[in-house]
Amino acid sequence: MGTFIDNPDSPVIVTDSTIDEAVAKYPFLVVDCWAEWCGPCKMMGPVLDKLAREHKGDIVFAKLDVDTNNATAAKFGIRSIPDLLVFKDGKKVGDIIGAMPENILLEKINTYK
Repeated sequence: MGTFIDNPDSPVIVTDSTIDEAVAKYPFLVVDCWAEWCGPCKMMGPVLDKLAREHKGDIVFAKLDVDTNNATAAKFGIRSIPDLLVFKDGKKVGDIIGAMPENILLEKINTYK
């Protein structure tokens, strides 16, 4: 335990073995399920970096590589990426699938708060 810092200002890396700890630690967590070969996923990277900085202390962002973390991908039924899993108070409350502009993404994230 103790893998994750309080109020990170950039996306934290989660794996099959650490995602439960991250979900338990952060009251509002958005996990970006992505892969190196996925073009739209790469487009979302800078958007998530920016949102992590701007919403530090409010929203925690994390990244999960689905190619190396198949158990988590299977557990949450991830079929297409990017897929953002939204967790609130330790429970999965939603999915946001696909690449989109920052303003639209933030709107969708805020509907789960």
